[in-house]
This record gives sequence, C-alpha cells and structure tokens, in this order.
Amino acid sequence: MRTTLALTAVLAIACGSNNKPPHNGDVDAPVQGAVDAPEVHYIDGTPDACVGLECMKVDCKGQGIGTTRLSGTVYAPNGTLPLYGVNVYVPNSDPGAITDGVSCNRCDDKLPGNPVSKTTTDEYGHFQLDDVPVVDNLPVVVTVGKWRRQLTVSTVTQCMDNPLDVAATRLPKNHTEGDMPQIAISTGGCDALECLVHKLGIDDSEFTNGSGAGKVHLYAGTDGANKFDTSFANQGNFGDSKSWWSDVNQLKKYDIVMFSCECEQHMETKPPKALQALYDYSNLGGRVFMSHWQNGWIENAPQPWPSVANFDNNQDTPFEALDTINQSFDRGKAMYLWLDGPEVKALDASKKLPVNDPRDSAHTINNYTGTNTPRADDFVDLGGCSDCSLATAVQDFQFTTPNDKPESERCGKVVFSDMHVASGSSSSTSEGFPKGCSTDPTMTPQEKALAFIFFDIASCVGPIVN
Repeated sequence: MRTTLALTAVLAIACGSNNKPPHNGDVDAPVQGAVDAPEVHYIDGTPDACVGLECMKVDCKGQGIGTTRLSGTVYAPNGTLPLYGVNVYVPNSDPGAITDGVSCNRCDDKLPGNPVSKTTTDEYGHFQLDDVPVVDNLPVVVTVGKWRRQLTVSTVTQCMDNPLDVAATRLPKNHTEGDMPQIAISTGGCDALECLVHKLGIDDSEFTNGSGAGKVHLYAGTDGANKFDTSFANQGNFGDSKSWWSDVNQLKKYDIVMFSCECEQHMETKPPKALQALYDYSNLGGRVFMSHWQNGWIENAPQPWPSVANFDNNQDTPFEALDTINQSFDRGKAMYLWLDGPEVKALDASKKLPVNDPRDSAHTINNYTGTNTPRADDFVDLGGCSDCSLATAVQDFQFTTPNDKPESERCGKVVFSDMHVASGSSSSTSEGFPKGCSTDPTMTPQEKALAFIFFDIASCVGPIVN
C-alpha cells in the first residue's frame, strides 16, 4: 500500500505547537510519558525543533519493554523463505519513486525518506525496529536493493512490542504490491535460472518477453526455452539473447541480468562487442548472475575480470557433493547461519550443503597483486564428492565492479555459480516456459543457497552494518 497521503497527513499533525508528540494524531491529547522533542542542532550550535515523525516518539523509560517497537520477519515473495539483510525503516518524508535500470547503489548511501527509525533483518529474517513514533497509520518501508514494500501500521501501542503480520512484510509478488527490480534472464539448455526465480513467488503476470510490461523478461539462450507454454498467462516467443546482450544500452534497461548454463561456453554468440557491453554495464552498477559455462564472459572479458579467478573447463561429469559454506567473511558467515536457520534448514547434520549435479570449473580465487586480499568473495566451496575432477573448487563466488578501483568507488556485482538449479527443473526449445520447471513448491538446499545469492546480488554494494 502506498503511504504518500498518509505520511503527508502525519507530518502535518507532527509539526504542531509546543514540540510535544500528539497522541495518535490528536493534538489535544498528549502522549502519556511524552517528553520534549530531541533538539536538532545547526552547525552554529543553535537548536532546532523536531520535524515530522521525530516529534511522535515517546520516552518509554521505565515502561513496558523500554521502547516502542515494531517486530516481524521479512520473507521472499513466496512468503516462506525468510531474508537476511533487508532494510526496515520509518520514513520521515516520501521515499520517492524507484527508477528501473542500471544505477549505483552503495550501502553508504542514505536511505530515501530520511528515516527516523531503522534496522535490518538478521540471519533468520527477523527484525526489531525500536523507538518508533507513536501515531496511527505509521508508514514503514521494507527494502533491499530495488525490492521495496511500503505499508502502514494502523495502530502503534506505545512502550510495547507491536508484531507485524508476515503478509505485510514479505517482498512484493508483483509491481502492484510494491517495487521490484527489472530482471532479464537468458535461458540455457543445461540449467533453468528462470525456474528458480519463478519458484521464489513472483507472479506469472510479471514473466514476459523483452517487449512485455513484466518485471522479468525472458530471452532465448542456446538450446534453452524460447517461448511461453500455451497454457501460461502470457504468450509469445522470446527474443534472441545475442541481440540483447551485445548492446550496453539494452543491458542498461535492467537492474539484474542472469545467464543460464548453455552446456558449453558458446563464445561464438558472445563477440568482443558483447563482452565489452557486459563489462561496461557492470561497472555502471549492473548486477550479473552467471551459471555454469557462462564463465566465458569472465575469462574473455577486458581486464581485470580474467584475473579474478582460475577456471578448469575440461570436465562435465555430474556428481553429488556436500559443500562447505565459507565463513571467513561477514556475508559468508551470514549465509551459513541463514542456511542453518530454523526456517531455512538447508544444511545436513554435518552442517554441509547437499548439492546435486554441481560442477567444478571454478578452481581458485586470485588475490590482488602484491596483497593477500582476494579479488572476489568465495561463498561456497565444493566438497564431499568422490568424482571431483579438481582437488579444490569454488562453487559460488562474487566480485564487485569496477574491480580495479578502490572498494569505495564500486557499484556493480558479478556472481558466478557452478551450482545448477537442479531439483527436476529444465529448460529446452521443446517446452515453453514454465513447462520444464518443477511444480514442487519445496525448495531444495541448493535452490535455497542460490536464493540467498540472488537477493544478495540485488542489495547495495559495500559493507552492510547489521
């Protein structure tokens, strides 16, 4: 639900006289325990009165839990998968519109709408938003990257915990419920990333071809699905991936682009113009998700991408594995705790990630020259398999771009995954989407791991303070 009108009304009331927080929007009934609004100082040291919802906060010292709190869990659009690292906040002004297309979104940027209270979800998707204003129809924003849900809390009880309904705090299934990133997916004959995104709960109406109005555009890669099934909500053929990914201006229309495994690198479909276009798109802030065999985009790209990792492309034998989550850095540790959480439950008894049909083409991550700092974050490592062609392998890694610039100047993200969607899903020219997708709503352990990375790639670039 949009909150612009409600927020405008709240702000008008909040700027009443005496700098006292009105009770639930009634200027004649001061809040029990209310205190003078906190002073806001100019550079010259003179105090300024509180503004808007700042004036609605209540001093709860000695009452209830000691703060006025909103609590809850943020879920993926499917309503069953809790999400880590999602911002939850109360805006003091209209957060404004979100524009589709490539942009630089860094974690040190201020959240739009001048938050008066803010937090992020923990490794179990839970949040506690403390010291919130006490007012009817309180606006709340739930957002990660360009995923955004705006809601209003009809009544806030002061100095107590106010649990929010999970139906209100999940990410939107369609663009009428809120904001969503514009996503492009290239299909492929050996993986089905489109099936993963579909299983995350995005409505069928949002899956269209490149000329459609949906938030997820499907393009035909080598031997992948090239049309919609005749029973699907939308109809038509997919455009050819080659005509789309060779033009940076076409790529710039999207926030996230995803390339499914095509069974070989097929570099004949990825000429130098395409390699340069994807490289430039990522440097501008684009997010790129590559499945197995799409590593050709990295190995043949302009420098420094070929220097990020080492690949061994001489294998293609499926096997089963028990992968290890790399906990040596903050987001890796968060991924481990999330996968092992009480709702996700993706790790086995040995705290490993069971993976069917993985690959081991990504060998090692390189360091920056003359340093011990890796060029990419290694999220998942291959393990527990007897048929591995490599002694060590990296299942999933991510690097930020431009990779040769200081971290503070980077805007984009690139993910490479040797972990297929699997779970009975497929993509082929003989079946229209989503005919090849598994109809089982239960997500496999590796699908859950890929889902974590999918939402992580959408998030801001830079250190996340939780």
